[in-house]
Amino acid sequence: MQHVPLSWHAGDMPYSEEFGDFYYSKADGRAECRHVFLAANGLPERFVGKQNFFIAELGFGTGLNFIETWSAWEASAATGARLEFHSFELRLLDRDDIERALSAWPDLAAKACELVKLWPSQPDGDVRIDFECQGKTIHLHIHRGLALEQLSAETFAADAWFLDGFSPARNPDMWSVELMRAVAEHTVEGGTFATYSAAGWVRRNLQAAGFKVQKRPGHSGKRDMSAGILTNAPDRHTETG
Repeated sequence: MQHVPLSWHAGDMPYSEEFGDFYYSKADGRAECRHVFLAANGLPERFVGKQNFFIAELGFGTGLNFIETWSAWEASAATGARLEFHSFELRLLDRDDIERALSAWPDLAAKACELVKLWPSQPDGDVRIDFECQGKTIHLHIHRGLALEQLSAETFAADAWFLDGFSPARNPDMWSVELMRAVAEHTVEGGTFATYSAAGWVRRNLQAAGFKVQKRPGHSGKRDMSAGILTNAPDRHTETG
């Protein structure tokens, strides 16, 4: 497993030395997750009455988005429902770093502990973990490697996307026109995306891929974020999860 160049600020705030960016908002990463990725994708309301739902994500990071989604799914989905959560990550954090990062929120301890317990000690490929929660199922699949390469090899179509790579200015490959088109190709007609970024070129790349893009108020003093819906699906050969 390749070492992740990581440092810690203000106690337990993880910072990527490679990309010069924090893994989540310094204001409150958990509140940002709820505001940006859940609410702007219409979650958890869209979980209600669904037997199957598919979320895909660019950038697994500490797993905070996954944990928050797990909590929302557990509270809102019907008994017997199944959530597919597929995330694309170049470099996986080790279990100690995930545990330390998530320790900032003690009420997440039970779910964080389960994730850490099942996290491979030395992952050398994709990570696949199944969770059972109150009669509902979650399948977590982390695709390890370059996002465009990994996504191009897949055939799923997601209901919702969390676009959570590092800052576009610091990690432009995660926001390229090619990758945004691949995201659209792996989204159901009428599927949604949300991201903290409101960079003009990112929005243009998403629009070119077929999404109707909106600016929305950002989290905690951040002026804008972006969200949208796929209204002009590109040609593809995908199948729903």
